[in-house]
Amino acid sequence: MTYDLSRRQTLIAGAAVSFSMFVPVADAADKKRTTDNNGEFEMTEAFVKTKDGVELYFKDWGPKDAQPIVFHHGWPLSSDDWDAQMLFFVQHGYRVVAHDRRGHGRSSQVADGHTMDQYAADASAVYEHLNLKNAVHIGHSTGGGEVARYVAKYGEPQNRVAKAVLVSAVPPLMLKTESNPGGLPMDVFDGLRNGLAANRAQFYLDVASGPFYGFNRDGAKVYPGVIQNWWRQGMIGGAKAHYDGIKAFSETDQTEDLKKITVPTLVMHGDDDQIVPIDDAARLSVKLLKNGTLKVYPGYPHGMLTTHADVINPDLLAFVKS
Repeated sequence: MTYDLSRRQTLIAGAAVSFSMFVPVADAADKKRTTDNNGEFEMTEAFVKTKDGVELYFKDWGPKDAQPIVFHHGWPLSSDDWDAQMLFFVQHGYRVVAHDRRGHGRSSQVADGHTMDQYAADASAVYEHLNLKNAVHIGHSTGGGEVARYVAKYGEPQNRVAKAVLVSAVPPLMLKTESNPGGLPMDVFDGLRNGLAANRAQFYLDVASGPFYGFNRDGAKVYPGVIQNWWRQGMIGGAKAHYDGIKAFSETDQTEDLKKITVPTLVMHGDDDQIVPIDDAARLSVKLLKNGTLKVYPGYPHGMLTTHADVINPDLLAFVKS
């Protein structure tokens, strides 16, 4: 089985990314479990079990009485993709929380539930169990879609959210439709599915070493460790979850989610994003938000949280403090 990875297919392949370090999920069975008051999910030291039996891995660092900064990773990564931001904010005295989406990282590799609705419901299960309040939710790529759905459907109605940040995020809609003529055609996303199914390991290597971090640009400084870390995170997750996730991040129309959000929301995007082009994403999202601010980074790639953490992190901190 072979596939032809065109530049355009590779281009979008990272469409929402963030990943995680490997710790065997089997360890969860050896940890003490507790059940919440309504019995909907259980929790181990580092896992929450949802009512449909999915174990979600999470990290929770820093003072428990500090303001929570919550991170939502992209496709096909894990919470490990936020290492630079979590270390930065915990060192500034914040509580930092991140989880691995179902089918990603150390969470259960289940066959079903890989939709934006379920992503948000799973996220809510973690944050309700931890009883996070006054939180700032930051999402990258597909994680930005998860933030938009979570804040609109759960976070704001439950009075748990103070602010939101969408970084290189997929909303409002990636797919080209009659009402979204600036989107990407279906054959781009079919190309992603074909590449993943044919040779996932090579496909992920091509994405990470090429457009995701802008390493395919002339004069770009390439970091082999960054490429390897992206690949590691992707290959730890489940192929079925990643395959189904392409539909979730490309075909979910989040126009109404964005319209419902009232908390201050920062939209950050690089204008050389080859994965989620800025014109059909950030520039449209900020127009739909009631209290949105757009910050554009000239020449920055989709993975700017890693390649330009020295710039992005202080900007995030300034927004959190504002």
